[in-house]
Amino acid sequence: MAGVWILAGLTLVIALVGGLLPVLGKWEQNQKLLHKSTSIAAGVLLASALLVILPEGFSLAGDSSHLLMGGIVLSGFMMMLILEGSGIGHAIHEEHHDHEGEHGHTHVHHQTAPLLLVLGLSLHAAADGLAIGSAMASGKTAISAIITLAVILHKVPAAFSLGVFSTHQNDEKKNVIRDVVLFSLATPLFIILSFFMLQNIAHETIGLLLLFAGGTFLYVSTVDTLPDIHNTETGKAAMLHVVLGAGLLALALIIADYSGILEMGH
Repeated sequence: MAGVWILAGLTLVIALVGGLLPVLGKWEQNQKLLHKSTSIAAGVLLASALLVILPEGFSLAGDSSHLLMGGIVLSGFMMMLILEGSGIGHAIHEEHHDHEGEHGHTHVHHQTAPLLLVLGLSLHAAADGLAIGSAMASGKTAISAIITLAVILHKVPAAFSLGVFSTHQNDEKKNVIRDVVLFSLATPLFIILSFFMLQNIAHETIGLLLLFAGGTFLYVSTVDTLPDIHNTETGKAAMLHVVLGAGLLALALIIADYSGILEMGH
């Protein structure tokens, strides 16, 4: 049980630090580093979804129909798509691309209140917490740690982007801090809630929840990098960074599996 509190606290601290960096200095000027870290983190997130979360979800929910399991993955993906299309998306990266104008092309700029964008990011962060909490509830410590690593690596650039965006949108630092804190609380809160609420739940249900979270991971990992990949100036570098992130996690999983650390499956 202590592990749940440790993981929750870790995700909280990482998100707070990443989100408050733009408030503390001129960190937002280093856009190249942000794009690189976002692409690498997206690769890690993609690999964690395809190599860890979805296989484990399918394994735990093995008695469910294939159509149901596939539909649950699709529902996670579609939920993020609908939120994004409704202006309650997570793609803060695109918002402050407009401010910087570095890419030489136009991104979609959501005509919504900043708090709605914070809500969108927080909903995705809640899905992160659901994935970690569900994995912890299934008793798979190593898998929980891998998912947490992927979430943390993605959360740093996401929180940083939120901090940059909120700094541009708000004149008062207290409003920026409010946005970052709201976002930072979502993942640890859902880690704790998911873990305790799923204690006496059948593994099949936990598996379906993992599949739902995996669908959201697939959406975020692709949407985060598609704008850069579609750009002729940044496409090759973004592609290489995504491949690097996915490759590093895949290598780590191979080593962990060979060492007997990874306990995937029943």
